Amino acid sequence: MPSYENERETALAAVRRAGRLCQTIQEAMHAPAGSDGANGAAVRQKEDRSPVTVADFGSQALICRALAEAFPDDPVVGEEDAAMLRSDDDAREQVVRSVQAVLEDDGEATAAPDDVLGWIDRGNADGAAERYWTVDPIDGTKGFVRGDQYAVALALIVDGRVEVGVLGLPNFMPVAEAVQVKGLLVAAERGEGAAGYAAYEGAEAAPTGVTASPVSDPAEARFCESVESAHTAHGAAAEVAERLGITREPLRVDSQAKYAMVARGDAEIYLRLPRGDYVENIWDHAAGMMLVEEAGGAVTDLTGKPLDFSHGPELSENRGIVATNGAFHERVIEAIRDA
Repeated sequence: MPSYENERETALAAVRRAGRLCQTIQEAMHAPAGSDGANGAAVRQKEDRSPVTVADFGSQALICRALAEAFPDDPVVGEEDAAMLRSDDDAREQVVRSVQAVLEDDGEATAAPDDVLGWIDRGNADGAAERYWTVDPIDGTKGFVRGDQYAVALALIVDGRVEVGVLGLPNFMPVAEAVQVKGLLVAAERGEGAAGYAAYEGAEAAPTGVTASPVSDPAEARFCESVESAHTAHGAAAEVAERLGITREPLRVDSQAKYAMVARGDAEIYLRLPRGDYVENIWDHAAGMMLVEEAGGAVTDLTGKPLDFSHGPELSENRGIVATNGAFHERVIEAIRDA
């Protein structure tokens, strides 16, 4: 089995740096009106009416820059492109300024606007290569805008299989730990397990092993789902929970933080039951799936099929997501089938 240690370390550093940019912008967005930090113009709307922020663009720029330096031949499939910025002077200036600030803080040379736009557009690959990266610069943008949970997600895919996954969760507060430290980085390499870095800032923080919950009775399980009802059918999930004997209220959390919760044992089940004919995007699940599987859990679609990352930017051969601690995965699939 090939080693992807260098890829994992590069991804960790890139996601950590992108998270710093996101933290700064989120704090500015929620600063009191009229203060120096206030940044009410940071949010835009894409053609599909979903929000996009200065942080989405800046995060993707920093990650694609890091990947270009370390692995110049690797394509990147990202969620964003720079087309909007080329016609929006104000947003472009904010993005460039935010990227420049992070580079300068790290003692690196500043970046020209065209460099920043080029880094963002490096994420425009189609996923046809044998080896490529997929990045969601801010997964859970609505949560980010609200000031809640979001994730910076990066994964390496080789021959249609995820080999490395990293999630940066700047607002994550571990619920089971005596010492509450805001922010979490979680990384996994296939066959090497998953590790968490409790202090988001500070690359020197020692990693700790990440292992899924040992709960074996689904009735005792905690399950999590998306905050937004447009993303998942909450009513159908409640019916599944009832069939499993679960009485606890669901944990509703934005972003791939839900995968991290299952991987860490904060929850045992993550259900994403899509509405209509919605098809999932690979950047929304690649990193999280890798973390759960390497923590000892299981991830499939609603029918029990493994997630298939060999068809470009979409999980076109799958429908919905079921992630569990692995102890009763088939029983959850059966409950979904019966419901």
